[in-house]
Amino acid sequence: MTPPGGTPEVREPSLLGTWNSAVTSYYVLLGATLLLVAIGLVMVLSSSSVESLAAGKSPYAVFFDQTRYALVGLPALVVMSRLPVRVLKALAWPALAGAIAFQMLVFVPGLGCGAGGNRNWVCLPGFSAQPSEAVKLALAIWLGAVLARKLRLLHEWKHALVPAVPVAGVAIGVVLLGKDLGTAMVLVVLVAGAMFVAGVPLRIFAVAGAVAAAGVALLAIDSENRMTRITAWLSAECDVTNECYQTLHAGWGLATGGWSGVGLGQSAEKWSYLPAAHNDFIYAILGEELGFVGTVLVLALFALLAFAMIRIMRRHPDPFVKIATAAVFAWVIGQAMINIAVVIGLLPVIGVPLPLVSAGGSALIMTMAALGMLLAFARTEPGAAEALSARASVVRRSLAVIGRTRG
Repeated sequence: MTPPGGTPEVREPSLLGTWNSAVTSYYVLLGATLLLVAIGLVMVLSSSSVESLAAGKSPYAVFFDQTRYALVGLPALVVMSRLPVRVLKALAWPALAGAIAFQMLVFVPGLGCGAGGNRNWVCLPGFSAQPSEAVKLALAIWLGAVLARKLRLLHEWKHALVPAVPVAGVAIGVVLLGKDLGTAMVLVVLVAGAMFVAGVPLRIFAVAGAVAAAGVALLAIDSENRMTRITAWLSAECDVTNECYQTLHAGWGLATGGWSGVGLGQSAEKWSYLPAAHNDFIYAILGEELGFVGTVLVLALFALLAFAMIRIMRRHPDPFVKIATAAVFAWVIGQAMINIAVVIGLLPVIGVPLPLVSAGGSALIMTMAALGMLLAFARTEPGAAEALSARASVVRRSLAVIGRTRG
């Protein structure tokens, strides 16, 4: 407004208005993802250099591998962010069938490989991949498509369970055949997140939760290694040179870091004291080197990812988008919570990496692809496409003005 005889009133955009923008989900999701990948690359370099030297390799060996994976994941993120929602729906069944077939390759002699009693990798000369990571993304898309189509019938138990539970059970079962209980648990959480947002009645959750808990208990009892981890976690006294070694050294790393950390690259635990320092326990090295500030920064970035995902679920009108986003939310945020809980001793050692931060090519690429899919969803929120187009036009006009000025 212009007061009589005065100058026009200038209104500064409020912080609340900025967070309520149509493109908030898009930019928060993109920014948090890229920052976590950058932090992960730095911490992989720091936490893996000593072990690489001890193995007679370059101190940058693991870092260069992780950088290559990130450079593969980046175009995967961009491509997924540009796919129309209708294309993702059409890919649901082929993607899940392909992912399950890929997972079955781990049982083919000469192709499948693993470590620690697990058989969950496809290995070829110069190439290895973990198919279960592809199963996570494919299952999220498939659940979104199937549950969205049956949305009005999900109050009936038979429609709530079929085909979602049997097909998801097959996907989880082939992962369990490779004895990868940690990934199977993440898949169960993924399915639960999708079904919860789809509106499956809570009484069905109670029954399914009891069945899942019984299944995990049976699988744990059947494995001496898993029972050792659980009893060590529950015991007030355990062998600090064996069962409690990893948890103890992770705690020491976090405690040593204090508020501001001992300094980037200055960790003592990475000198072959803490196993899997650049994988499952990278959060402990991060806490040791960057302190409480570093750990809270990573938690804040995951909180921003969660905020953006919840915002997409609340604002997007398409049930497929809501359900698929819920599945990815349960996968990424749930896996991050499990990993951090293991590092700080709230859960027994399970063996799942910290998404976007831990070393691991398959996990990084598939997680970036999944978040790229969510960027595609954020681009189609109400008003988002118009806002993004307007901002792109402003940037193009600004560049044109700069070019003419320089000329």
